[in-house]
Amino acid sequence: MFFVDTIEVAGLGNRSYLAGGGREAVVIDPPRDVDRVIAAAARRGVRISHVVETHVHNDYVTGGPELARLTGAAYLVPAGARVAFERTPVRDGDGTVVDADAGLTLRALATPGHTPHHTSYVLEEGGAAVAVFTGGSLLIGTVGRPDLVEPRLTEDLARAQHASAHRLADELPDETAVLPTHGFGSFCSAGRAEGGATTIGKERSANEALTRDVDTFVADLLAGLDEVPAYYAYMGPANAAGPAPVDLTPPAVADADEIAARLAAGEWVVDLRNRVAFAEGHVAGSLNFEAEGQLATYLAWLIPWGRPVTLLAESAGQLAAAQRELVRVGIDRPAAAATGEPSTWVREGERLAAFRRATFADLADLAGRADVAGRADLAGRADPADPADLAGRHPGDGLVVLDVRRSSERAGGFIEGSVHIPVHALHGRLGEIPAGEVWVHCAGGMRAAIAASLLDAAGRQVVAVDDAFTGAEKSGLTVRTA
Repeated sequence: MFFVDTIEVAGLGNRSYLAGGGREAVVIDPPRDVDRVIAAAARRGVRISHVVETHVHNDYVTGGPELARLTGAAYLVPAGARVAFERTPVRDGDGTVVDADAGLTLRALATPGHTPHHTSYVLEEGGAAVAVFTGGSLLIGTVGRPDLVEPRLTEDLARAQHASAHRLADELPDETAVLPTHGFGSFCSAGRAEGGATTIGKERSANEALTRDVDTFVADLLAGLDEVPAYYAYMGPANAAGPAPVDLTPPAVADADEIAARLAAGEWVVDLRNRVAFAEGHVAGSLNFEAEGQLATYLAWLIPWGRPVTLLAESAGQLAAAQRELVRVGIDRPAAAATGEPSTWVREGERLAAFRRATFADLADLAGRADVAGRADLAGRADPADPADLAGRHPGDGLVVLDVRRSSERAGGFIEGSVHIPVHALHGRLGEIPAGEVWVHCAGGMRAAIAASLLDAAGRQVVAVDDAFTGAEKSGLTVRTA
């Protein structure tokens, strides 16, 4: 008998796997915080005999070298990957015994496309394929992005993705479980995975790489590629060099004076609390990246790479969880941290800053009273939490509606007259936002909160629209698609 345990890395939209028999196991595409993997193996009572990479990852820092060092496992990496550390090179067709007693082996299949050297691994029990670890090749309903290596290779890699998907479908039985690393929210995926499990047979009938001819597939794939997170540029080199072990011990404690000094020095002070609490009261100049959101993705995307970061958390547990997420994307050690009540994070005599939150209905109501619904020059200042106060207001200094969604999202519909700057570009484009009170929105509220904190730190008067964009048109706002 064999087992496959999934190790979710939800904040990055990825999965790693522990697979084996009664005595030994293999780990595929391990996360950097390898203690989770070691604990999973301990629960199974198995020894990790092999650690395997499907490719040199572009979206997170691998834990492969450290896991192999700690466990004494063989470290298998595709032979075509250019890396600077000792490993066992794997070539197409190579077989590896995982657990001899259980009759488990791992067979390498070259599946270029996500990277030129990408390799999938077929788990075989008694010679029969039972699962295939597809990394960034064949995903659930889609494939891994082909544009993360080198722009000149993108079209060729897209065509290779099509060929690799067909190779998997041609060589493996329909009942073979497909176990990808990406596709659960990862920006390494060319699309969003629907559902959590699939097989070769299901993908044969549903995956566009297997239902469309190569030219149509490639054209649609390339046309649908979204923005690439800026920090991806640092992940591949870090993985090729061989990442250092992580240090998850608590950072140095910062008092109010140190927090103020770090802000004055231009460092980033990041408040991990939820967006409601942040809006109600926060250290002036601090930025809000919710610990429960996609913390690692968006903080790594927005922060100038290498800039020191101080973390503010409501509890030691929240701080520890954030540290764990951040090491996965190469933000290894916070410069300092503080926990507890925000009132203790400011110096004596200083007050916490705050800004308002609203809904699309509040925006529509304000727009209607100004009789210019949906225009970027809407005016008026009112507290959307107090309808009576709203009723007594009138147009004034001007109002800006700022959309911080990605371009692909905006293409599906946007508020007429709104300004568009994706949240990942906002820090460098604050000067492009017109004068006036800024009502900032995204698709659901998390990114609007990040953007609102950036604007607030820059001294702008801001209202964070904490609402689902699906409600914008229902609220009476004019939504355009072109």
